[in-house]
Amino acid sequence: MHLDPIIVRRFGELNTKAEAVLAAKEVDFVNNEGKAYYKVPSDLYKEWATNVLNLLNRTFGESSVHYKNLAEHYTKFGGWVSDFNDSYGIFRAAREDYEGGYLFNIRTLAKAEVLSDAISQAKELLASGYKDPACILARVSLESALKDLASRYGVSEGKLDRMNADLTKVGAFNMAKQKQITAWAEIGNKAAHGEWTQYTEQDAAAMVSGVETLVADL
Repeated sequence: MHLDPIIVRRFGELNTKAEAVLAAKEVDFVNNEGKAYYKVPSDLYKEWATNVLNLLNRTFGESSVHYKNLAEHYTKFGGWVSDFNDSYGIFRAAREDYEGGYLFNIRTLAKAEVLSDAISQAKELLASGYKDPACILARVSLESALKDLASRYGVSEGKLDRMNADLTKVGAFNMAKQKQITAWAEIGNKAAHGEWTQYTEQDAAAMVSGVETLVADL
């Protein structure tokens, strides 16, 4: 599973923030046995929890167990360190599931399956000697793959060339990959505009193979 570096970084930032909330705990009272009971500042907790809920919503969705559990703890928060530790435990579980690759987003999997089917069709067309429709199909798959990446990296959807450049800027892939994608897109455009003598079967095969690898890495 592809890990979004922005999400990974945000989990790290919020973990540091959680440690700061815990470090700000203060004694609320001491019982007759001399045991101290601590609370954390309500404003710091609510700020942290709101940040985390936003992250969990965007990463897992409102229907996820991670989001629902933290939302429930947020509404019942009483200020005690034990209350905070419960919320912190949910956060750590969510982080572990994401960074460990255990997040299975049905929508993403469905997209990947559709793209995989399209690439399989393109390969079959290519094997049967139909390089031009194969390239058109691969071009469509390429643009769909970039749109999926754009949504993950917070890049606005638009024309393929612009998404390609913007995704490079945010670190989705390097300049070499950007140039490859540009070359594949040009072949697909030529196929779509009937410029079939402007590229060879070898060019078509390289394009289909390259797009297949890109889709597989999503």
